[in-house]
Amino acid sequence: MQKAERTYRINKIDMKNVKEKQKEIFSELKEKFGYKNMMQSPKLVKVIVSSGVGSTKDKARLEIVSDRLSKISGQKASKKSAKKSIASFKVREGDTSGFQVTLRGDRMYGFLDKLIMVAFPRTKDFRGLPISSIDDMGNCTLGLREHTVFPETTDEELKDVFGLAVTIVTTAKNREEAEAFLRGIGVPFVKEKSN
Repeated sequence: MQKAERTYRINKIDMKNVKEKQKEIFSELKEKFGYKNMMQSPKLVKVIVSSGVGSTKDKARLEIVSDRLSKISGQKASKKSAKKSIASFKVREGDTSGFQVTLRGDRMYGFLDKLIMVAFPRTKDFRGLPISSIDDMGNCTLGLREHTVFPETTDEELKDVFGLAVTIVTTAKNREEAEAFLRGIGVPFVKEKSN
């Protein structure tokens, strides 16, 4: 009984969620970037989860993608339509080209916890995200080849596998601030090579 209690205590200390880490990261960023006020520190604004469906007209396939994206994110996915017709891609203006979910608040934090602690470890041959996934405005965009890395998808759904794009939007002013902030909240980037 005593051993089980000790294990629980260790796990409770080590497993902090993204919201807690965001509050604690200010002291590290303050030293590195010389912030005088907590309001200068980068914060998470929103997370956008999207998936394209290409030129498919199959209503069942569109319904599957929409349903699974809603299950993964915990929020109903909105339909994105093609803005103009392109004959070579067999796309007409107004056709469904993908689905998107914008997460804010507690759903955003919950999704990021799930992404960092569950989805990344379940991704095949995952070695970390490249630093190049951060843009100059301080946002991070990454792609997942299979939606099945999330625990909401069941084994019988493996025949219709699709990829996801996840964009983490922050208030960071540049790439360096965004990298330090995202590393601090637990986003696993590739380790820098020492010369």
